[in-house]
Amino acid sequence: QVQLVESGGGLVQPGGSLRLSCAASGTTFSINDMGWYRQAPGKERELVAHVTNGGSTNYAESVKGRFIISRDNAKNTVNLQMNSLKPEDTAVYYCNTKALSTIDYHYYNYWGKGTLVTVSS
Repeated sequence: QVQLVESGGGLVQPGGSLRLSCAASGTTFSINDMGWYRQAPGKERELVAHVTNGGSTNYAESVKGRFIISRDNAKNTVNLQMNSLKPEDTAVYYCNTKALSTIDYHYYNYWGKGTLVTVSS
């Protein structure tokens, strides 16, 4: 099993910034891709940003130029720096990882419990 613990959500005014962090832990797994997804009320969960083990990144069009994803492979952490926040960024943000089991060598998908980001004046 892999546990993902998110932190950093909260209330911020439009135009403000927040930094989300996620720490992955677990034995018998090798953390591979990591990313952030979000789910707004009444909407489906969507990809926000994703980073591979090698550092390649991709972003949702709606956050390009405003959000930056980064990771520390040694610590199995991933961060999301969110700048120029807009009310439409309001959502529960979930950390995600694809981890390789060192027992059966299959990939498994894990999710954090989510952290709420509210952008409002």
